[in-house]
Amino acid sequence: MKSIFKIAFILFASFQVNAQSSKYKCMLQMSNYMGEGAYIVVSLINPAGAYEKTLYVMGDDKKWYKSLKEWNKFHAQKNDDISAKTGASVTGGDRSVTTIEIEDSKINKGYKLRFESAVEDQKYYVSDLEVPLTTEGLADKTDGKGYIKYVRLNKI
Repeated sequence: MKSIFKIAFILFASFQVNAQSSKYKCMLQMSNYMGEGAYIVVSLINPAGAYEKTLYVMGDDKKWYKSLKEWNKFHAQKNDDISAKTGASVTGGDRSVTTIEIEDSKINKGYKLRFESAVEDQKYYVSDLEVPLTTEGLADKTDGKGYIKYVRLNKI
């Protein structure tokens, strides 16, 4: 009987270790573009380059989600509820500060954060910027290629 409790405790403890995550303050600075507010999605991308999880969506009007083409394919298949992970869209020159949660087990394992962006009647950026989920990548400021000027993450 004691061995059953030991096994159960070990399994529970190992599950707790694997389930730990950390919160990061995500400061996003937009470039000075002209036009409507940008819809931006922050996704966890696995080492094979596939979408694994939606971490945050800036822009809460579902009718514009289709403009985030690659993420929308993933989101439509997964059909998960992202209502708790959404906020306002971000306009040119503005700054957004949000909190995202990242599983500690994903750090230094080949994962990355992808920031995908779209603006109504303008260019779509499937990968406006990507942050490697490494100790160094999470500490650096990462410059964007489109509507996003840069992103900086800080562990909280």
